[in-house]
Amino acid sequence: MARRAAVVLCVAAALMGPGNPAGAAAGAPADGPSPRPGALVYVADLHSDTVSVVDPGSGRVVDSVPVGKGPDSVAVSPDGSRVYVTNSAADTVSVIDARTRKVIDTIPVGDEPSRVTVSPDNRNVYVANVKSDDVSVISTRTRTVTDTIAVGDAPLGVAVTADGCTLYVANAGSGTVSVVRTASGTVTGAIPVGGGPTALVLAPDGRRLYVSNMTSDDVSVVDLHTGVESDRIPVGDQPAGIGVRPDGRQVYVADIGSDSVSVISTRRRAVTATVAVGHSPNGLAVAPDGSRVYVSDFDSDALSVIDTATACVTDTVPVGDGPTGVAVAPAKRP
Repeated sequence: MARRAAVVLCVAAALMGPGNPAGAAAGAPADGPSPRPGALVYVADLHSDTVSVVDPGSGRVVDSVPVGKGPDSVAVSPDGSRVYVTNSAADTVSVIDARTRKVIDTIPVGDEPSRVTVSPDNRNVYVANVKSDDVSVISTRTRTVTDTIAVGDAPLGVAVTADGCTLYVANAGSGTVSVVRTASGTVTGAIPVGGGPTALVLAPDGRRLYVSNMTSDDVSVVDLHTGVESDRIPVGDQPAGIGVRPDGRQVYVADIGSDSVSVISTRRRAVTATVAVGHSPNGLAVAPDGSRVYVSDFDSDALSVIDTATACVTDTVPVGDGPTGVAVAPAKRP
């Protein structure tokens, strides 16, 4: 029960209630011009069993891709050619061809896959399976699971270092971050953090790890040189999705219970702004150029777009029903 509760909290508090049937219609592809140059945003729609493809330049959903049951998280390969989606209710990962926007494979993984990330060298996909307490390692070449790594209780967030050598896994049920050596698939340590860690992100310089702790309403700062938590920053209610600007100056946190995004100054290690967004924000991604932050508003069936220069919402895009995970990729076709 505790493990399942952690999953419900991570996705959104609203998961305990029925979805809004109008959401699927709101997220239907809009008629209009082709996407403008810029970033494409992929949004996992938990209750629609789809991935919405958003062109933020036009503020439109340009496609809606059917995937497995209960899509929860989404990640894009470094070359932008593939999109990986965890289907939490189907125990699978859907592989989408970014050019055709079609599912080209469905890969069985562990029990209730929650979060996904791709290694920088594009060789492996890492999937946190919250109910089987492990991480599935998928080869992008064979599109099969090549290893299963046991970690802590109820793993949710996953992040891999720029050199691909180390994987960090946030264990919501254990209150720890597992440190995994990717070459051998072995856990080399567990770092205590706050309560209910659900998502994490590496600083661009690779020196720190930022972890959102849902039940203690704060963000842990982990010094990766010492391997210990060096600070704890209070944020909004039930922090979930987290992202960092490419210059490393700000960290953004989606606060499910506060309907807001906390903006953290990494120099001051404090919240310097709070941005009101839609209802139950949970997924979050920062544009590659750092100019925008994209936030999935679970109970609003929408994607909020935040201008990082002004810390203001500049657009709200209707997507599918129950949006959760968010990922950004270049709009250029592979």
